[in-house]
Amino acid sequence: MSQQRVDFARSIRHFLPKIANAPMVPFVSTMNISLPESLKSFVDRQVATRGYGTSSEYVRELIRRDRDRQRLRGLLLDGAESPPAAAADRPWFDSLRERIHRQTTA
Repeated sequence: MSQQRVDFARSIRHFLPKIANAPMVPFVSTMNISLPESLKSFVDRQVATRGYGTSSEYVRELIRRDRDRQRLRGLLLDGAESPPAAAADRPWFDSLRERIHRQTTA
């Protein structure tokens, strides 16, 4: 089998699960970005070595991770600013385990 066919087969095996689980996107916009050559080379290496199909896929993944990081940071800050609701002691964890057990056996 030619190297080109092997590469194509690897690509298909890598991307089929992503395609199957991807939400339907009703509209996709295009955005052009300018990068210095050093950053473009870095992106190209990441695409080639980490299994991304295109530089756009790599950049989308970075943006999603940043969005998720910002959401998590907001939740952590909200939690840190809120008053304690209850002591997280042994009885609290026992109660939590019991609720989970009831939900999983129901």
